[in-house]
Amino acid sequence: MFRYFENLVDPYQSYQQVDAPPRGLWPFMRQYVLPFRRVFAVTGFVSLLVASGDIVLIWYVGRLVDLLAAGTPTEVLASHGWEFVIVALIIALIRPLVSGAGTALLHNTILPNFGTMIRWRAHRHVLRQPVGWFEGDFAGRIANRIMQTPPAAGDAVFQTFDAMAFGSVTVLGAGILLADADPRLLVPLVAWFAAYGLLVRWTIRHAGPAAKASADARSAITGRVVDAYTNIHSVKLFAHHDREISYAKDAIETARQKFQQEMRIITRMDVTLTVLNGLLIVSVIGWAGLLWYQGAATVGAVAAASALVLRLNNLTYWLMWATTGLVQALGTVSEGMETITQPVTVLDTADAKALDWREGRIEYQNVRHHYGRDTGGLQGVDLAIRPGEKVGLVGRSGAGKTTLVKLLLRFYDVEAGQILIDGQDIAQVTQDSLRRQIGMVQQDSSLLHRSVRDNILYGRPDASEAEMIEAAKRAEAHDFILTLEDPEGRSGYDAHVGERGVKLSGGQRQRITLARVILKDAPILVLDEATSALDSEVEAAIQDTLYRVMQGKTVIAIAHRLSTIAAMDRIVVLDKGRVAEDGTHAQLLAKGGIYAGLWSRQSGGFLGDEAAE
Repeated sequence: MFRYFENLVDPYQSYQQVDAPPRGLWPFMRQYVLPFRRVFAVTGFVSLLVASGDIVLIWYVGRLVDLLAAGTPTEVLASHGWEFVIVALIIALIRPLVSGAGTALLHNTILPNFGTMIRWRAHRHVLRQPVGWFEGDFAGRIANRIMQTPPAAGDAVFQTFDAMAFGSVTVLGAGILLADADPRLLVPLVAWFAAYGLLVRWTIRHAGPAAKASADARSAITGRVVDAYTNIHSVKLFAHHDREISYAKDAIETARQKFQQEMRIITRMDVTLTVLNGLLIVSVIGWAGLLWYQGAATVGAVAAASALVLRLNNLTYWLMWATTGLVQALGTVSEGMETITQPVTVLDTADAKALDWREGRIEYQNVRHHYGRDTGGLQGVDLAIRPGEKVGLVGRSGAGKTTLVKLLLRFYDVEAGQILIDGQDIAQVTQDSLRRQIGMVQQDSSLLHRSVRDNILYGRPDASEAEMIEAAKRAEAHDFILTLEDPEGRSGYDAHVGERGVKLSGGQRQRITLARVILKDAPILVLDEATSALDSEVEAAIQDTLYRVMQGKTVIAIAHRLSTIAAMDRIVVLDKGRVAEDGTHAQLLAKGGIYAGLWSRQSGGFLGDEAAE
């Protein structure tokens, strides 16, 4: 039975991805509601049916009182016995079935699948964002919004069906029953309903912004805390434990104050509601009693009216809290939308095709990129790299070396000019097909918090075990991998490396990263300080491996240690976002320019800022 309800909607069903999701709350929710529209319709109908049944039950209690007062027990049973049996069967059998169906639709169909669908689609959208988008926010805050928004949206749907529909029918049914007893009993109910509506409106108007502000503050806490945990080595190294505590406390205190403001609204609402409900109880029951005293109402009518207002008293508290919960949930959804609905800025064109790989000729044509600023970045770079050529990039920090590589990978789109591979503008080919042709080893060799095997196979998931091990051996990583063991008892290639590979040394992480790139075997190889984390002995062995891996590939190597690129076919010197010099190591030394100065002044083979001056 559970499986039937759980499988009514597939949260992973195919859908049309959009580059710019709707920014409004209701358009945003609508795209997720559409797959559930039939389930929502049936659930709404069942909710109304159950609520109507409860009102009818209260009405029947009044009828039962009048029937029992109209004769002796024997006479009542003789004339209404079968009626009592039928009503009992309906209450004992049919009512639980209908209510159970509504509960199953809500708890087993909607709640698990609705939140799952939002989380799945939101994660897919966020993963399409370019690298620069992630660099502009806390990873913890992004993850927090992905995790908070789906359950909040599910809570909003739950409150709509469980409270709003149920409460609406109850209030309407109460009006009908009171009018049936005596139309004058509607006067206090209508007056109360008007005041209750104003209170709900006030609560929504004030609780919504307060809930969003509270959710924003909670996300800020998550961002700061995760930032400290992610950089725990720096925290400990600089002895900034107290500083981080204070930094987090500021965010925690802000969240406390925002939550206090939200709770003040709730308290005002609760006290006002208690006053309104007290007036409703006194006026309806008192008026009904007066009508009975005047002979205008039966005892059953008084009993039904009393039961109704007492039920309304309890129900309205529930409804108000449900309304507040609904507003709070929508506030959390709105806060999450600030991340989830941001448009993807680096896109494949509508007619983008896979990169047609031929030789591997790379051309930068008047490329400009300033990261949206007026200064810095690349000022107009023209550079051609022949197929199979090995080119070293030199320049001090901020010269544009890494930017040149990130643009080649389309982590960003150029602001002017174009980059060609084999004559094809990379902005016109699919990003995946472009990046499959490029292998990159970065200075920051972070790893996934998975096994060593998973990390190496990330380069080529369909590789065999033997190919994976061979890549590890070529990267001088196999021997130390066999000695690894994690706290869970997994060892060797099954050992997990910790978040960003923190359980390994810098050299170990770098060698696993090298193994991953070796396994990928892409025709373009980009090295960004690829051996910076290695000791001299291992570096010498890795350099030999890299030179063998470079054979037959087009290579771009960034290095501050000039000795690591002296043997390249060409060396390109960048200065202030432009190509300042271009030639072989010998040619640039003979020229006596920037490169020659760097070479003669470097200390221990490293490029220093003072040398660049």
